[in-house]
Order: sequence, then structure tokens, then C-alpha cells
Amino acid sequence: MTGTRGRLRRMSHRLDAWQLARQPEPESEPAQGGERPERVGPPPTGFTLLPWLLMGLGSLANIFQGDSANPWIGGAGLIVFNSLYIHVAFRSFHKTLRESLNTRLALAAMAVVTCALALAYGGSWLLFFPLLGLAAGAALRGRWLGRWGWSLAVVAGVVAGVKDGWTGLSIAYGTFLSTMVTAAILSLSDAVRQLRAAREELATRAVAEERLRFSRDLHDLLGHTLSVIVVKSEAARRLAPRDLDAALTQITDIESVGRQALTEVREAVTGYREGSLGTELDRARSALDAADVEAVVRRSGPPLPPQTEALLGWVVREAVTNVVRHSGASRCEIAVSGGADRVRLTVTDDGTGVAGQTQGPGTGLTGLTERLATAGGSLTAGVEPRGGFSVTAELPVREEERPVGAMA
Repeated sequence: MTGTRGRLRRMSHRLDAWQLARQPEPESEPAQGGERPERVGPPPTGFTLLPWLLMGLGSLANIFQGDSANPWIGGAGLIVFNSLYIHVAFRSFHKTLRESLNTRLALAAMAVVTCALALAYGGSWLLFFPLLGLAAGAALRGRWLGRWGWSLAVVAGVVAGVKDGWTGLSIAYGTFLSTMVTAAILSLSDAVRQLRAAREELATRAVAEERLRFSRDLHDLLGHTLSVIVVKSEAARRLAPRDLDAALTQITDIESVGRQALTEVREAVTGYREGSLGTELDRARSALDAADVEAVVRRSGPPLPPQTEALLGWVVREAVTNVVRHSGASRCEIAVSGGADRVRLTVTDDGTGVAGQTQGPGTGLTGLTERLATAGGSLTAGVEPRGGFSVTAELPVREEERPVGAMA
């Protein structure tokens, strides 16, 4: 009894440590202009629950030491329990599989095997009840969890009480605790991931809406100025044959209005013109369509900093220009995939494999390679093994340069 209580205490400490390990890391110092975005790790899998199978080592030791009657039956029961536990654990992290009848039947079979082993052997075999609680907590999430948790605890307490007396209370408590804590942690993890995905989608939409708003504002800003230029140009054309001085006056006004408009546009686009990757992708699609090249554009990931978008926009422009002018391709694929730390852009065609790069310092693929290297990135270009030409650019994403809409 004392050994069982000690193992239960160790199990409780491990549960507490696991709970602390699953908590998100404390937020770091906010960057200038906003907070740092949280880093999202990979979703949990069935491997998260596998280390708890070590609690069955005591039963395995009893079999090898000859302390358990009918060791072959006990070994077979141990194998069946572990197999069912692994089966339920890996199905519990997929919503469709978790709610399927197969998982429910496997969990019921686990309960039957656990009760049979506990009644047959007792002692360390009673620790299979908390393991059953872990599997039940992972698989049975929802409003019925409380009822199942209490039911498992009562069954565990009764069976353990029959074998080891008052130790049944500790087993019942450990089973209930493992069931509820596991379900709470995994449910919280799913909710946090869904919230982060929704927040990322909202940030992307906010950036797109802001750019649309700015395009409308820019149209309103230039509408009047361009109308004045058109009117004065028509007046200069009419006056030129009969009154050259008056026509020159109109032309001078046109120059003044144009300079003023240029100043206003430069002031308006400050901080916006660099965020041009979306525009360059649209222009690339239009240019490819005009050249009878099938355009396939894929983009994924969070919003990018303006400087990163500007560099990738240059890469798209240069690579697509080479495809249109030199490749003779019938299909061009542009893929942009962004992550927490790096973003990758790939432009691939099925042409003759000729890049056709512009000569001169700061232009062409050579100039782009130098630009990306200065920003800590890289650019590779070459003929594909199956034909065609590929241009790949990678850039780091610095958190302090992220747009406001992408901040956590």
C-alpha cells in the first residue's frame, strides 16, 4: 500500500510538471511599435501521451520477477492494454477519429482490460486506472466529460478498494485528476490554436482592407489634379495656333500642377509603396496572361514587413520578365510561403531553361542576389532537372519590422 501511494504521489507531481510544461511561455519584451507575435509550435500528437506508459513498468517487473501469478496471462493483458492505449492516444488528436465509434469501443475495451488486470493482480497493476483516465480525458472532451470522469473514478475506487482497501481512495483521486487535467489541457491547446489562426486571418484581412482604402484615397487625391491637367492641356492645344504666349502660360501651369501632384503623391505613399508584393503578383499574372502563359499563384502565411515585401516584389518582377521574354514557357508557377522566421518565394516555369538576365550593376538576377544578401537572405536560380527554370528567394522575417496588423 505504501509503495502504491508513493507511485501515486510521483504520478501527481508528473501531472503538475506536464501541466506547467504545456503552458505558453511568458511574453518577451514588446518590440518597438507593438508586441512581439507569439511563436506557434506544432500541434500536439499521440506522442504526447506515450511517456505515461512508463507507469506500467512496475507491472512488467512483477511479471519478470515471478511475483505475479499466471505471468503469460498478465503479459498478454499488458500487451493488449498498451496497444489499446496507443491506438486511442493517436486517434484522440484528430476530431473526426476521436468522435468515431472505433475510438469509443477501444476505450471501453481498455476499461474492461484494466478492471480485469486490477482485480486479478492488484498492487502496481492498479496504476492502469490513471492511465485509463489519461486516455479517456484525451478522447472524451465535451459536456459529458464530467460524468465520465466521475464514473471512472468511482469504478477505479471500488476495484482498488476491493484489492487494497483504503488505497482505493488514492487510485480514484488519481484517475479523476488524470482524466480532467488531460482533457482541460488539450482542450485549452485546441482553443488557443483556433484563436491564433482566427487572429492571423483577421490581421491579413485588415492589411488588405487598409490597402484597398488607401487606393481609394489615392484615387480621390489625384482625381481633381489630373482633371485640371487635362483641361489645361486642351486649352494649350487650342491656344497654340493663335496665341503662343497664352499656350505657354497654360503649359507652365500644367508643370506647376504636376509638380504639386508629385509632391502630394510622394507624401501619401510614404510607408505604403514598399508593401507591393500583392500588386506585383497581380501584375505578374496579368503579364503572363497577356503572353499566353498559364499563371499559377499561391500565397500563404502571415502579413510580411514592407521591406520584405518590397524585395520579394523585385524578385517577382525580374523573374516574370525573364519568363515572358526568354523562356518560351507555357506555364509559370509563383509560390510564396511565409513562416514565423523566414519567407520563401519560388518562380518556376516549364520553358527552355534560359534565364535571360539583365546586365549591369544592381539589375537582373545578379543585382537581386546582392540585394537579398544585404538583407540576410539568399537567391538561387538555375535549370530544373525536368526542364524549365526556377528562381528561389528566401528572406528572414524580423519581428520588429512586422506590420501592425500582424502583431500579437
